[in-house]
Amino acid sequence: MAHEVKEIATMPLAGTNKGKIEVAVITEPYGEGSAPVASVGIFLNGENAEPDWKVHIPKENIRGVIEALQKAAEEL
Repeated sequence: MAHEVKEIATMPLAGTNKGKIEVAVITEPYGEGSAPVASVGIFLNGENAEPDWKVHIPKENIRGVIEALQKAAEEL
């Protein structure tokens, strides 16, 4: 299977004029046979083709990351 990106959600990046946050699922992100990941991309300028920052999260880590982000939100 070829590398595929399925967009899940896109939202404006607070504090920017054109920035956005994009959440997607990527199949075989590291080549044939690699496990799919959730990807979070941060675009400082929404017109860019590639994100300025990105993180790939394996399925097994998603719940833990969500819990940590919820705790971080409480601290903000």
